[in-house]
Amino acid sequence: MLSDTHLESFQRDGCAVIADFISPEQIATLRQRIDELLRSFDPANHPLTTFATGQSQQQQPDIHIGDQYFFDSADKTSFFLEEGAIDSGGSGRLTVDAPHAINKIGHGLHLTEPVFAELTHSAPIKDIARKLEYQDPRVLQSMVICKQPGIGGAVPWHQDSTFLFTQPLSACGFWLALEDCTLDNGCLEYIPGSHLTTPVTKRFVRKADNSGTEMVDIAKSDSIEFAVEEDPPSSYGGVNGGSGGVPIEVAAGSLVLINGQVLHRSSHNYSSKSRWIYTFHIVEGAAAYDQRNWLQMPAGAELTKL
Repeated sequence: MLSDTHLESFQRDGCAVIADFISPEQIATLRQRIDELLRSFDPANHPLTTFATGQSQQQQPDIHIGDQYFFDSADKTSFFLEEGAIDSGGSGRLTVDAPHAINKIGHGLHLTEPVFAELTHSAPIKDIARKLEYQDPRVLQSMVICKQPGIGGAVPWHQDSTFLFTQPLSACGFWLALEDCTLDNGCLEYIPGSHLTTPVTKRFVRKADNSGTEMVDIAKSDSIEFAVEEDPPSSYGGVNGGSGGVPIEVAAGSLVLINGQVLHRSSHNYSSKSRWIYTFHIVEGAAAYDQRNWLQMPAGAELTKL
């Protein structure tokens, strides 16, 4: 299903959109399971871990993101809350009903949930990995992102290889829309060609004492293999911020391929509609994936073969 045109777009722009990648029946099956998972969430037996990727995370780099629940999620079905779903007054109470408090479910759905495992390991996905010239693709960080109505948080400009760092760089995101994704409900935005011009200069890693996470600088020679501009376009504001970003508005069933070095983001969802998607990443099995990366499989387990 990855045509020459899709491949050309991916190589040139860093993203490619394949419409109608999954059928309405597949979407319905996945959405039914997501609904079941959301309804099973019990906040009374949960550490109320939020997933902070917006401004508060930039201001407080360790906010909730280094706790053990987060670290242990690589092979589990874990629930992470929207920042706006927790009472800001410090009571710890949810401001919305429990199913609508969830930001994402992850990061091991390809291992724990049969309907997501079947899709992740399907022949069309394997064919794409082969056409992208992966020799031993490994799956990691599989998750549903809900982008809840009204409170679905913004995700700032980032490169996936910052969070899933390999040497050489090899991350690629598979992003499947389970409902229509528009600017109103916080669709993806990206900087075309930024994978060719913007180096990966930082890594998101576990602290040496395993007490949390931090962003650390990396040597340019470790991050890229081609000439780049000296300064990444950190001032991009996107469509809603008035600068540069190109929106990727797609219909339900579409697959978006995202190069691990391309700059992308999504806006806050102020609309009355959710933006459910399923996403996972692959990296090259032969590339070095070290113990500093935040996402680690349990002792004795390796990243899952595609």
